[in-house]
Amino acid sequence: MLEEVLELPKLPPRSPDGHKGDYGRILVIAGSRGMSGAAVLCGSAALRGGGGLVRLAVPHDILPIAAAGNPCYMTVPLSQDGDGRIHLSALEEVQRLVAENDVIALGPGLGRSADLDRLVVDLLRNTSKPMVVDADALNALSRDVAALKNHAGPIVITPHPGEFARLLGTTIPAVQGERRDNAARFAADNGVIVVLKGRGTIVTDGRQWFENTTGNPAMATGGTGDVLTGLIAALLGQGLEPFAAAQLGVHVHGLAGDLVRDELGIGLCASDLLDFLPHALRRC
Repeated sequence: MLEEVLELPKLPPRSPDGHKGDYGRILVIAGSRGMSGAAVLCGSAALRGGGGLVRLAVPHDILPIAAAGNPCYMTVPLSQDGDGRIHLSALEEVQRLVAENDVIALGPGLGRSADLDRLVVDLLRNTSKPMVVDADALNALSRDVAALKNHAGPIVITPHPGEFARLLGTTIPAVQGERRDNAARFAADNGVIVVLKGRGTIVTDGRQWFENTTGNPAMATGGTGDVLTGLIAALLGQGLEPFAAAQLGVHVHGLAGDLVRDELGIGLCASDLLDFLPHALRRC
């Protein structure tokens, strides 16, 4: 029987002697030609969520754009295919970067290709570090969902209903009709944390579940999911367990959206959330 979780977790207090290495080395593997903004939003959210050190690994052509997006993270160029997506030949470099960091955020703006499908599956099978998997990394897994069961480390997946329907091989109405039970069943079967986004975002590991109450329709705009991915990665990097990081992440993300709506109305952009994440964290 599923146990409902009602109490929000809290980040551990920071030591007066703490340094940037204590609060998570976050690697964001993201972006492609035409979708550099997804990497920028994800990396910036990891910073605004309190991550100590953030590094973006992106296709080499978009590195100047990604680097200009925020001066506070580091960037690494990866080999790319003819369409500006990460090429499989980058795998060795990606594996090296994974070994040097504490938490991996994978997926925003990657695009789709056979090479990326293979790269995503390899990372899941061989990475013991906590990983947040979103967007095109989830779409890559929709062709080989069984690969998700073979993951080596803690995994948080953050699908919207369309992505989750592809993972389940069903329809969006079927997903939405039984959101909690579908998410819990998938989490239990695959040993992952599921964050099923949407109104009343569900967080579950198959044994316990949490329904988020923050957020609003003004957040229905491109890029807000990329922000959530980076935020959850930052909370993992600061010591929260995967379920707790996902739970606090969706609450803070939605609360930041509520604060932006109260300030700006419905015309918010995903980048507006970044400035309000610290204010939302302070309220938790």
